[in-house]
Amino acid sequence: MDAASADFDVAFRPANRLDRSDPPIPDPEPGTRIIPAGSVQGEGARPTPIDIEVLQDVAIPLRDGVALHGDVYRPASAAGPLPAILIYTPYSKRGGWWNTNMAATRFGVPPKDVSGFQAFEALDPAYWCANDYALVVVDARGTGHSGGDMRFFGTAQGHDVYDTIEWIAAQDWSTGKIGMAGNSQLSMVQWATAAVRPPHLAAIAPWEGMNDIYRDVNVRGGIPYTDFHDQDIIAYLYGTGRFEDLAEMIRRHPTDNAYWADKRPDLSIADVPAYVVASWSNPIHTRGTLQAFRQLGSERKWLRLHNVQEWVDIATPERVEDLRRFFDRYLHGHDNGWEDTPRIRLSVLDPGGEDIVDRVEPTWPPERVTPTPLYLDAATGRLTTEPPEKEACVSYDSTDKKSAAVFRFSVQRETELLGALSLQLWIEMSEGDDLDVYTAVYKTDADGNVLYHFPFPGVGAGAFADVLAQEGKLPSAVAYAGPVGRIRASHRALDPERSTELEPYLTHAREELVSVGQVVKLDLALWPTGMLLHPGETLVLEIAGHPAGPTTPPRTGPVHPEAEDVHSRNAGMHTIRTGGSLASRLLLPFAP
Repeated sequence: MDAASADFDVAFRPANRLDRSDPPIPDPEPGTRIIPAGSVQGEGARPTPIDIEVLQDVAIPLRDGVALHGDVYRPASAAGPLPAILIYTPYSKRGGWWNTNMAATRFGVPPKDVSGFQAFEALDPAYWCANDYALVVVDARGTGHSGGDMRFFGTAQGHDVYDTIEWIAAQDWSTGKIGMAGNSQLSMVQWATAAVRPPHLAAIAPWEGMNDIYRDVNVRGGIPYTDFHDQDIIAYLYGTGRFEDLAEMIRRHPTDNAYWADKRPDLSIADVPAYVVASWSNPIHTRGTLQAFRQLGSERKWLRLHNVQEWVDIATPERVEDLRRFFDRYLHGHDNGWEDTPRIRLSVLDPGGEDIVDRVEPTWPPERVTPTPLYLDAATGRLTTEPPEKEACVSYDSTDKKSAAVFRFSVQRETELLGALSLQLWIEMSEGDDLDVYTAVYKTDADGNVLYHFPFPGVGAGAFADVLAQEGKLPSAVAYAGPVGRIRASHRALDPERSTELEPYLTHAREELVSVGQVVKLDLALWPTGMLLHPGETLVLEIAGHPAGPTTPPRTGPVHPEAEDVHSRNAGMHTIRTGGSLASRLLLPFAP
């Protein structure tokens, strides 16, 4: 039994009924059907190059007697068994809200690049079957028509996928070499699976997947954020049983404990080959993906940081070909030179300019990065290279969404930021017993205009973002301005063994409240970035009692409200201290 089940009464909520999905999730129709060569699903889609046999709604038994529903796609002409790639999804293997409304072709992927038969955030069966793979798309426990109650990640879900992989390996159409692939949740489940080490798991390809749901989104910095789970995930999942209620578990367990630790897989014991993909602009997965890559015990691991949105990257033909080379090596066993692929390839963003793409680095994090401080000066509103001698202070109204403290640094030379940032802040409050602090780092041009990076390709996304910019902040799913961070003062205790200058690691073990007038030191982590700075531009640090900067908190659903979540403990004024013995500073990862 997993730690969470053994030690905690896990909260569940009723699943959204299947008939509420618009369009509906199809009823089970077990049997075999053929998708003829030349078929398309959607206007302008790429025709399927071969006949594809679909073993539809097969029952996959799990160790506790629950059965999952899956579809198996394989070449109709296959003369023998093939390696298989597993897509384990909560979003429905066919039909339903996600596959219809969030299709990649609606977000910049040219229709000609996909057949339309792919599930949301998944691989295209038309391509992979044509290249001698079986693609197995399975509805996660408790979703679609799969039985049981859905659990989000952790050991319980890892065991479900373990059983699924071993079932696939035992089928006569399978060689026993099984891989996994997919974006976002389809990536996160790969971490949970790798940690339980199914014998027939031969390779994974997690493309953008956090590995610590407590620290990465749900209670980042100690501040609960339930909008993401409630409004973007649970609201659009459908099943016949119950869903684990993470929002309720956050309310019951706001500090880190065994329940949350169970959802933080131990990847040091995972020795499976891994092709890991991340991006700087993802508002949900960046930190966790990079942490997971570093923690992976496998010596056969590759990292690529791209400059587009995850749904776009996974469908881009050259990236699909790259992934096939990886799977050809570890699932088919082809000696194709994959091991010569650079271990680290990354992009460096240049909002307002031209990005660097696929630059090779020898290590991650890069050893050449120099942590460089810029000191906050409340007297001038500047960031300075030397600590101010005189103490000064600046205040903002922690409950006013238009109130913030802003510090600026004039860029004098070509500069590259590469990696994580941290902010050491001396601060006090005028009311209450706790304070929530948000921060953002971004750059502006010579005229003071915010410079954005738009991860969705094409003019449409940029034009859409420009319209929104005139009305307020941009949604972080559409535009990226730079790294952000947050912290609750009562969660400020550091883990000295896991913390570094650039990456403070909070224990979240207990709350330590603050007194009015008490000046406390906060070590706030901002997510990693890769960004170019040019002479004439200005680097801006914004600090507030609400989500700071020119973009909103992470939302991945169809609605991007400007209002943040309502868990704030703020009241009254926050006062930042700078200079002298209270030298608040921003630490940047300068890469020569």
